[in-house]
Amino acid sequence: MTDKQIVLTPEDVQRLMGKDAQRTNILAAKMVADIVKTTLGPKGMDKMLVSPLGDIVITNDGVTILEEMQIEHPAAKMMVEIAKTQETEVGDGTTTAVMLAGKLLENAEILLDKKIHPTVIAKGYRLASEKSQEILKELALRITPDDDEILRQIAMTAMTGKGAEDAKEKFSDIIVKAVKQIQDSNGIDINNIKIEKSKGDGIKDTSLISGIVLDKDRVSIDMPQVVENAKIALIDFPIEVKNPEIDTKVSISSPEQLQGFLDQEERTIKNLVGKIKASGANVIFCQKGIDDFAQYLLSRERIYACRRVSRSDMEKLAKATSGKIVGNLNELSEREFGFSQRVEEIKHGSDTLTYITGCKNPKALTILIHGGTSHVIDEIERAIKDGLGDVIASLKSGLIVPGGGAIEIEVAKRLREYSQGLSGREQLAVEQFASALECVPLTLAENAGLDPIDTLTELKSRHDSGEKNAGLNLFTNKIENAIESKIIEPLKIKTQAINSASDVAIMILRIDDVIASTGGKKGINPMARGMPGMGEGEY
Repeated sequence: MTDKQIVLTPEDVQRLMGKDAQRTNILAAKMVADIVKTTLGPKGMDKMLVSPLGDIVITNDGVTILEEMQIEHPAAKMMVEIAKTQETEVGDGTTTAVMLAGKLLENAEILLDKKIHPTVIAKGYRLASEKSQEILKELALRITPDDDEILRQIAMTAMTGKGAEDAKEKFSDIIVKAVKQIQDSNGIDINNIKIEKSKGDGIKDTSLISGIVLDKDRVSIDMPQVVENAKIALIDFPIEVKNPEIDTKVSISSPEQLQGFLDQEERTIKNLVGKIKASGANVIFCQKGIDDFAQYLLSRERIYACRRVSRSDMEKLAKATSGKIVGNLNELSEREFGFSQRVEEIKHGSDTLTYITGCKNPKALTILIHGGTSHVIDEIERAIKDGLGDVIASLKSGLIVPGGGAIEIEVAKRLREYSQGLSGREQLAVEQFASALECVPLTLAENAGLDPIDTLTELKSRHDSGEKNAGLNLFTNKIENAIESKIIEPLKIKTQAINSASDVAIMILRIDDVIASTGGKKGINPMARGMPGMGEGEY
């Protein structure tokens, strides 16, 4: 045997094995959960995030906080992915999902200390997750699309604690009307609701426009500012002379040839504008550019025009006005037009917007948000998106659950009963899963300044006595029937949060070796126990 050392990996590769790898990953996940923990619920606090360029974001939206933080630890990045998935699937409940995953891993650490193998814990968590989904479906209440009042309460619950409390009744009306208007035989597509922001006025001036508002002004001030009974042409070709796609040289040897060349350009543009005029359109939205000479000709014909409208806005205009996007000028006719009662350019402070309103049966709408500062407007936008996501999720599944921690306590209670029927060590993992679910009402109480232990004890007692809808009403600081107190959430938030949290917790638990390359860059350690701005082991 030789004592010569064998090197398997380059020097810039760092490795953590066994318990060290597990503990470091669990610690990183717990730190991420603790970052967003204080934002949960109607009494949650906000975070101020400042970028290296000095841009400021003030929010208590879990996914926004985690995305802005530029987290580097690999296990912590997995927690950020949960929040992103929750945001994509439902639009709300990101903080709940991240907190639950953090608590599952924290509780797994207790079992690891008892020498229980990670695969046994993973199996127990998988059983608990599947049973939780069954219990949630059992406890869920059915609603119909006609239950407008319940849908409004769902929207209000989603927006509570996000800076929108003062106008949440108005916002909930806007959200429910918008969602019901865009609903069609293909379902509900949230992308058909355009959110436009305008600085000025107060948040209560936020309104629902039955049409589209574009962040565009008319291309020439000589064009009419208002067009009644608009015949709208949506065109996907430039109203200018096309440039050749390859490098081209034109040799001109006399002034007459130059003049003829320029005259030909003019004739081409006149021909384009002539065809638009002949079609009968009095408003055009162009996805491409509009030449200066074309702008002059269009304004002379009293046609309202906007250029470089984004593809997504063109599609929304088509749905709102029942028009078609035309890619060839020769196909432009009244059959392809969109119609609206009014197209108007309106100035809001320094912003100039184009309103397309009075559409007959718009399948795309605009929510125009007003506010005093860009930070306020951004947070109101996040609140409205959460409300839209919750209402759409409720209508898609037709199932809702009580909020205020009521559903988590009831599921935890039934999971403990289920665990009694298990014989192996998985029973302990299921019990810890149930305990992790209780972190939601515990944190809600903590963030509201209530005693978390007393609150949890009373909640458990009420559920043990058969009050399955008993939850926290943090406006009265009392435990009440959450359904009667109108604290309602979509079932999808809970099912998605439990699925994502248990999946990532199981994945992190099964890691016993972390091999990370720094790529030769000094000072970078992706496995460091801390995260940017934190000391090692802080959380």
